[in-house]
Amino acid sequence: MSAKAEHYDVIRKPVITEKTTMASENGAVVFEVAMSANKPQIREAVEALFGVKVKAVNTTITKGKVKRFRGQLGKRKDVKKAYVTLPLVIVVLTALTFTPNRASTASRI
Repeated sequence: MSAKAEHYDVIRKPVITEKTTMASENGAVVFEVAMSANKPQIREAVEALFGVKVKAVNTTITKGKVKRFRGQLGKRKDVKKAYVTLPLVIVVLTALTFTPNRASTASRI
């Protein structure tokens, strides 16, 4: 499956926080997605852009908070996040390919 321009409109950016790092240990990756995107579109976009098989997609919508800035009331934007679960085999293989070789790092020190 090749990447199309629509796939880049669906997935905006990865979310990297302490909570998403904990989720990645269980095989989940978190993306900020377009508010209009649905689960099948998110699944198709992730599979096309990253070349992986998706096990499940869960979405959440976080409502924007009302905040003050220099005495003016303002509202942060609403955000839709997609928790994309990958099969465990892919997660283990990805972790192994990005782990540096212990012998080569010891020789550089």
